[in-house]
Amino acid sequence: MKKIVKQVYIGAFALLTLTTFSGCEKFLDLKPTNALLADNAVYDAKTSRALVNAGYSNLKSYSIGSALTLAVLPGDNVFFAGSQSQNIELDNHAFTVTNSAIVGAYASSYALINVVNWAISEIPKVEDATFAEGEQNKLIGEAYFIRAFAYFNLVRSWGGVQLQLNPTTDLTSLGAISRSTEEQTYAQILSDLKSSEDLLPADDGQTRNKLQKAIVRAFRAKVLLYAKRFEEAETEATAVIQNPKYALLKPYNKFFVAPFLTSESVFELSATATNAGTSGSAWFPASGTPRGSYEFRPSNEIINLLNDPAKGGNRKSLIATRGTDVFVNLYHTVSPNINPAYVIRIADLHLIRAEARARKANPDYAGAIADLNLIKDRAEATLYPVGNTDKDAIVQSIWDERRLEFAFEADRWYDLVRTEQAEEVLGVSKNFWIFPIPQSDVLSDPDLNGTNNPGY
Repeated sequence: MKKIVKQVYIGAFALLTLTTFSGCEKFLDLKPTNALLADNAVYDAKTSRALVNAGYSNLKSYSIGSALTLAVLPGDNVFFAGSQSQNIELDNHAFTVTNSAIVGAYASSYALINVVNWAISEIPKVEDATFAEGEQNKLIGEAYFIRAFAYFNLVRSWGGVQLQLNPTTDLTSLGAISRSTEEQTYAQILSDLKSSEDLLPADDGQTRNKLQKAIVRAFRAKVLLYAKRFEEAETEATAVIQNPKYALLKPYNKFFVAPFLTSESVFELSATATNAGTSGSAWFPASGTPRGSYEFRPSNEIINLLNDPAKGGNRKSLIATRGTDVFVNLYHTVSPNINPAYVIRIADLHLIRAEARARKANPDYAGAIADLNLIKDRAEATLYPVGNTDKDAIVQSIWDERRLEFAFEADRWYDLVRTEQAEEVLGVSKNFWIFPIPQSDVLSDPDLNGTNNPGY
């Protein structure tokens, strides 16, 4: 991690904060050697807000960039038709220790963690009467959530990782951080989510792009599903589903039509004409309007599934045709690029609860089928037969539904790995279900003991 820290914390964090805090001269006071941030960086309400805003900005950048690339290209819904070697490797499951997409995602995750580590450490010390009531706690709670989000992406991509929980002022403070197990990493994520929930404000009836308590519970449900703690995942998902703020929309495509921020979205990172979102340019054909590079293309299999009325139903709106080209229509704006990042939708909570109900120690098959059929009904697809209570059939139907419901969101590869289907579906052996740690880190960080993930 030291190599990543030196190159990225100074680069991504310092440049971001210099931009974000323009006019706040005291915020950054980098020493000329290995220092990364001055001890007096956060000293009032204004710099506290700016630091958390920097965390949101990095969170959005990851969600519209690395999160999508790592989730869709190794999966079976999208293939890469461009020339960049890093994406060709991902598409072909030829993951290497120097792949720039993998290295960049790893680096940006730790850069984000360092930003919010500063917020968690320093904002509680600030004394400033200009904080609104509860604002200081809210900012700290947001930082805890963002750190949990970053570690979740690290653990599902690289397995157990080094848990850096303190802000970095100098590279010498990074010593003696051994790699944690997956179980320990999930424990830290859940601890951060508990701290976040305790500090964040209660939910209002409309906010979907700023963190509140229900978003924490929704994200916790997803984390618990990955950790195979099904009873708890069901409880958390139920709490969110029962919140009247959220509802499935009909038809399916209503959630990705401007002005966005619909009742479907639990957490959505907004974009504007001056603050770009998920780019549609990689998905659109090179001819026609809007024009794109057409490098990310839907596979023939997913095209057939989405066009099958019994399976895809009205989710065929996720794809469109221009001439002979079939393309993804989810991210359908280019200039201005105002596609948001759909971090978690209420549909996800229903399918999380369905899977948890079917896989828990004392299964609730009727409840699982009810949740599954809510999603199928919204899509106008053929319902799962209520009388078929075969566990394997129910679980597989839920997994198949996830493939269609979140076809081009940041889930498919990770779903195949966590459900242990990656070898059967993609032919990828278990040694390559997680990505390699960047070689530069393995070589330069003595705490990694020169060891990478198995297979690399």
